[in-house]
Amino acid sequence: MARKHEGRAVGIDLGTTYSCVAVWQEQHSRVEIIHNDQGNNTTPSFVAFTDNERLIGNAAKNQAATNPQNTVFDAKRLIGRKFSDPLVQSDSMLWPFKVIAGDNDKPMISLKYKGQEKHLCAEEISSMILSKMRDIAEEYLGSPVKNAVITVPAYFNNSQRKATVDAGSIAGLNVLRIINEPTAAAIAYGLDKKNDFDGERNIFVFDLGGGTFDVSLLTIKGDVFKVKATGGNTHLGGEDFDNRMVNHFADDFKRKHRKDISGNPRALRRLRTACEKAKRALSFSVVTTVEVDSLYEGIDFYSSITRAKFEEINMDFFKECVRIVENCLNDAKMNKSLVHDVVLVGGSSRIPKVQRLLEDFFDGKDLCKSINPDEAVAYGAAVQAAILSEGFKNVPNLMLQDVTPLSLGWMLEHNVMAVVIPRNTPIPVMKTEEFYTALDHQSSVLIDVYEGERTRASDNHFLGSFCLCGLPRYAAGLPFNVCFNIDQNGILTVSANEILSGSKNEIVITKDNGRLSTKEIEEMIQEAENYRVEDKKFLRKAELMNELDDCVYRMKNDLNLSSEEYQQINSLVTMATHLLDADDSQTGIDVLKKIQRNGEE
Repeated sequence: MARKHEGRAVGIDLGTTYSCVAVWQEQHSRVEIIHNDQGNNTTPSFVAFTDNERLIGNAAKNQAATNPQNTVFDAKRLIGRKFSDPLVQSDSMLWPFKVIAGDNDKPMISLKYKGQEKHLCAEEISSMILSKMRDIAEEYLGSPVKNAVITVPAYFNNSQRKATVDAGSIAGLNVLRIINEPTAAAIAYGLDKKNDFDGERNIFVFDLGGGTFDVSLLTIKGDVFKVKATGGNTHLGGEDFDNRMVNHFADDFKRKHRKDISGNPRALRRLRTACEKAKRALSFSVVTTVEVDSLYEGIDFYSSITRAKFEEINMDFFKECVRIVENCLNDAKMNKSLVHDVVLVGGSSRIPKVQRLLEDFFDGKDLCKSINPDEAVAYGAAVQAAILSEGFKNVPNLMLQDVTPLSLGWMLEHNVMAVVIPRNTPIPVMKTEEFYTALDHQSSVLIDVYEGERTRASDNHFLGSFCLCGLPRYAAGLPFNVCFNIDQNGILTVSANEILSGSKNEIVITKDNGRLSTKEIEEMIQEAENYRVEDKKFLRKAELMNELDDCVYRMKNDLNLSSEEYQQINSLVTMATHLLDADDSQTGIDVLKKIQRNGEE
């Protein structure tokens, strides 16, 4: 049984393009999706830096066209990956901000802030978005929020899950649990339809978001939610559809005007915004226009795109989605006719062609659209947060049984992958297998840990390694045990021991595979606090400048000042402005009060 945690807890859907936060409201026995300061239930996963301040969410996205090199989005596509990863390299060609290689091949985002160059990792950017979601929740609840359940794509690997936990720590959150996005959506759907269910029900969740694609097959029986199988692609979603449209219209612009905009970040950002808008319009219209005033070198761009053309340029992505659906059912050894409900989640699941292909695959079955695809994941996370926390009343007493998305094992002789825990094994789980030394007088064994489905270990994703040393120098065939242990967050610990010598060792996959060290996390927590202090200072300064402008305006209009008095006021205004620019807020306030006193006199 999981230990209960004190304090308010929220559920956060940390999305590639949009994020959402929710909380269980005991007085109404339901989940409340929390709106942001602009009244929206979702917040753009954007972070921007200017010469004066840091912006997060809507404010960051709204200025992206004028400040593209210092506006970061899609950070989730970098989290837990290496700079040399081919996917990171291909994405870097499309992003207006610069991505460089850091220590241990970690991708770092290079930005300018207050005239200085800053290098930030994906965990830091994600932590800023998580901080924004926490602030939104705290403002709504009127009390501090320390605990959270954060969702990740079902197909996130071990490194990506750990990096998400790190992001939560940097944001000052205690991450109670990492749960899979489609599983969270299934909780939302299951609770919504609980009274309609009779006996056991098989639910297929199709989650196509902005940057990732996940599918999960679950069986719901009473209060037990059991995941049978998962599948997905952590690099497939609405952003890829946008990229195809941007490339299509960039080629169109080049053909019409003999101008290449591929090297102009500002033009590409404005075109991307227009393409995103057009993509949404094509979900309910068969044709739409893309218009950008003065796109490049003063040239206005105007073009149209039909739904058929949009489907044509993205058809390979859509077919990949169906292939993953089929593989998931095969892994679960379940015929598609036994699936009771197909639930759509994620903004991109609204695309008509995607829905049509899915309906055809399930032989004309009606798709379930009763839950909000943008909010369902945060809804399920909030329920799980309430279950894991003390003080919440009337919480559903559900039991969640998830699975590991990838096979886990280690490298034997001749580069063979020895799978210890097969994919789609229910978690938490601990499995121990016996192996034997391959050489005579062998005193040590190197355990190289991998995850993936390839027969050759080196073709899979390397997680880390450790050495089991001090073995007795016997003939080949000395037995030793290797244990793989996956916790409730899907995070792995591998250990090995040999009984005769008592030798043992273990690894909790850490920094060597991209995870931040404790010291690095502490430094980033301090850095995050510094950003918060600077944000507050800037806001206070802006408020004071506004007060100053208002005070001077009223004095000029309400009083008949002599030239000497006017000069005196102007001198004080200049002094206050300089002090505020120099971040000397208290002295600036004193000068402001003096101006106000002069006005009253």
